Amino acid sequence: MDLELKIPENIVVHLGAPDDASAQNVTVPFVEYIKNVASSEIYPTWPENALIANILAQITFALNRVTIEHYRSQGYNFDITNLEAYDQAFIPGRDYFENISRIVDDIFNSYLVREGNFNPIFPRYCSGTTSVCPGGMSQWGTVELAESGYSPIEILRNYYGDDIVIVENAPVADIPESYPGTPLRFGDIGFEVKRMQIQLNRISRNYPSIPKIAYPDGYFDAITEDAVKEFQRVFNLTPDGIIGRATWYQINRIYNAVKKLAELDAEGIPLEFVNRQYQELLQRGDEDPGVQVIQYYLRFIGTFNDFIPPVEIDGIFGPATENAVRAFQQAYGLPVDGKVDEATWNKLYSVYYSILSGLPPDYSGTGILPFQGTILYRGASGDTVRTLQQYLAEIANVYQEIPQVSVTGYFGPETEQAVIAYQNLFGLPPRGTVGPITWDSIASLYSDIVNGNLKNSGQYPGYVMSESSSQGG
Repeated sequence: MDLELKIPENIVVHLGAPDDASAQNVTVPFVEYIKNVASSEIYPTWPENALIANILAQITFALNRVTIEHYRSQGYNFDITNLEAYDQAFIPGRDYFENISRIVDDIFNSYLVREGNFNPIFPRYCSGTTSVCPGGMSQWGTVELAESGYSPIEILRNYYGDDIVIVENAPVADIPESYPGTPLRFGDIGFEVKRMQIQLNRISRNYPSIPKIAYPDGYFDAITEDAVKEFQRVFNLTPDGIIGRATWYQINRIYNAVKKLAELDAEGIPLEFVNRQYQELLQRGDEDPGVQVIQYYLRFIGTFNDFIPPVEIDGIFGPATENAVRAFQQAYGLPVDGKVDEATWNKLYSVYYSILSGLPPDYSGTGILPFQGTILYRGASGDTVRTLQQYLAEIANVYQEIPQVSVTGYFGPETEQAVIAYQNLFGLPPRGTVGPITWDSIASLYSDIVNGNLKNSGQYPGYVMSESSSQGG
């Protein structure tokens, strides 16, 4: 999984104080912005190692502002100001020094992180003569260090700590604002939901009235809705449980505050945390709960598209899964590389639900109702819950470890206990919620029972699936 941040192609600079509504916003290529800042703040006669150290700090400062959406999370429509009192000096229309321009061209897509972290640090710095910033970098001090033989990384570590690392050759891309464009609400699913769940959980450590989301799996369930409502109450937003633009950016802002991402001693985002938060790339050799969901979608889609070969749901991204992914990518006009990046994931998701929504209500397919796309949990109701209860009731006739349930169409404590018992019995995390993997397991066993394969046999047919808490159960 590629976890590097991307360097923005452009940056929006506000030519004035943040609250000066009359000040102009200008959109500038990021590399030109850095050349301008460097030519405005440092001297071309300084030793090259000092210039490189300063420019890396300036790049990282701007990237931090963009990454945590420092101003956009406060409702502004720009990324950074041009005033040193707030950010970095930017003088519209100024000329660049030749040697500074050359250095920026070489390193504009490099930035500073703390070892083992993902987010760029917030590199506080000042002149060191007319002003000082304890804990930050002295710009004139870098000159003395460079003249003493310090390398750029040694200069930077002298000020920011021995755990500073330079990330080099980061990709450059147009970076849209993080808000997905439409509100997130109950029933939604996706990476954006998962991001909000993880951030709310972190915020709840500082604001304990916000309930913990036990399984931040990208499904906007009732628990997530309750957490959003409480967050909104705490921070004086309309408590409707919907993550619109204002709530989205308020969650981001408070998350950044409690994580101290905007401070010199930023925790950053640990790589392992990012791995849990984002699942954009899965590929051959991976053994990940996300692989199971991919395999489930591929197997379902393959029922309707003979071009896609069947796969087992075992959570292992082996040759068969890679071949199925390649076939899917070819069939649906994606680059054929056998890897599940965000584009392939989204296409799998959309094709699955497109097929599902087009099925008649009495579709029998393999003899069972396919997963209907919505996580089932205590408090849910409707025909899908009724079907689940029918399946569980039949299974309970064979497996006495599973308590009987009444077929009411309401997912109450009785149904939840039956689901937990089923999950315990067949090696699935006992969450009491029913997502695609648990549903497929229950429905498949039900089909075998009613078709006579298992009646009174007491044996589970086929493989045991392991379903992680990070995916829909």
